[in-house]
Amino acid sequence: MMAFLWWPTILMAQSVERHFVVTIPHQADTTRLHVFLPSPQKASGRAVLDCPGGGYGHLSMQNEGTDWAEFFCSRGIAFVVLEYRMPKGDRTIPVSDAENAISLIRDSAETWHVNPRDVGIMGFSAGGHLASTVSTHAAFEKRPNFSILFYPVITMGKKGQHEGSCKNFLGKDRDDEAVCKEYSNDRQVRRHLTPQAVIFIANDDVGVPPVQNGIAYYTAMRNAGNECALHVYPRGGHGFGIRTSFPYHQQMLDELSAWLDHLKMPARDAVKVACIGNSITDGSGIDMAETKGYPAQLQQILGERYEVRNFGVGARTLLNKGDHPFMKELAWRDALAFCPDVVVIKLGTNDSKTDNWKHHGEFVTDYQMMIDQLNALPSHPRIILAYPIKAFKDQWTITDSVITKEVIPAIDEVARRNRLEVLDLHQVITDPKMILSDGIHPNTKGAALMAETVAKVIKTPPPLVEKNGKTSKKKKRQQR
Repeated sequence: MMAFLWWPTILMAQSVERHFVVTIPHQADTTRLHVFLPSPQKASGRAVLDCPGGGYGHLSMQNEGTDWAEFFCSRGIAFVVLEYRMPKGDRTIPVSDAENAISLIRDSAETWHVNPRDVGIMGFSAGGHLASTVSTHAAFEKRPNFSILFYPVITMGKKGQHEGSCKNFLGKDRDDEAVCKEYSNDRQVRRHLTPQAVIFIANDDVGVPPVQNGIAYYTAMRNAGNECALHVYPRGGHGFGIRTSFPYHQQMLDELSAWLDHLKMPARDAVKVACIGNSITDGSGIDMAETKGYPAQLQQILGERYEVRNFGVGARTLLNKGDHPFMKELAWRDALAFCPDVVVIKLGTNDSKTDNWKHHGEFVTDYQMMIDQLNALPSHPRIILAYPIKAFKDQWTITDSVITKEVIPAIDEVARRNRLEVLDLHQVITDPKMILSDGIHPNTKGAALMAETVAKVIKTPPPLVEKNGKTSKKKKRQQR
């Protein structure tokens, strides 16, 4: 049960048109959301859920909470401060509060003038740990679109931990190495799947050591190729929040403003495109694949009316008996939860490996399972089956002869059965200079050519597929 408490607008800061509190009672405690909304005319569609710090023992509700309302609302951003419950050793309590708050904001998008695809989370100290936990652990529908982390607690390991936060959050499991690893969030960052972030820390913070915490999270994000910004100030210690006594207060606000101004999110009605695949889709071998891989370049070509997501995972197979089946990955669950309008599937390269292709008799059946799950989505997506690109070398037992003579005909069979479009990426990259030295993965130029090819197909209305599963030669040329 939820209750709403209202305060008159005249009591609020200048840019806050509405302020109210949503209360969610529980058996022994209450969760409260302090909601601050700008005027509908000024609303940008963005929302930020704020998690104040306090070592998971109390909450700094003003300096790291409600005092930020004017900053965000003046920029047209809806601001919600989460008064989450203390874990007292049960970590599921604050985590569920934060996840449910993200869901509540998205569910209230219409009345709060929020774009549900532009909901971020902000956290300070232990609240930064909570924010990074939701960013790395939550299911897709409860995961934020971006993170703002101030001097965050990140590690639960012995070195560099904030003892009070670890004790209160983990309780009896604080000495369990597996649990400590699970909630040391720098170790839980996932390529493409963990939302982009900005981190603010002071170099002289002795309460939450920067190297093992904020910098560790940045390093994990950078190593994964995810977008992340890091601001380290020479002085300021721990807990500076929005206090004007912080020596770099205005600089920090300016840098946060600039980051928010350059943070681009898809329009609420943008066409959702899911790129499903292996390391070639993932962008293996391309530094910062999140901006230079084929899905990222596809986004740049298609523009703001589209939302392209990269669900590629290295070494994955379409075959469920392969060494690394894609349909057992978090990326597959995320792709389904994304509920795409268009799906581009580019699998089959790793299936050609000797130890995987011995299960070739199940390739069509497994592909059909993937198609059936996509067809069951409420978005009823347009599904495009892409051939694997050419293998310029026999590498890791991947062979182009198996791809051309066996994998591609099997993909054609799936396409015929389901009357789906086929995109012949095998003929797109013919210049080995567009391939990395391994002979398998495209470089940045090769990824650009793939993106251009896929974009042409997406922008072209789907062809009418005849009952026998074939399209005219003209139609096929359009697909290529």
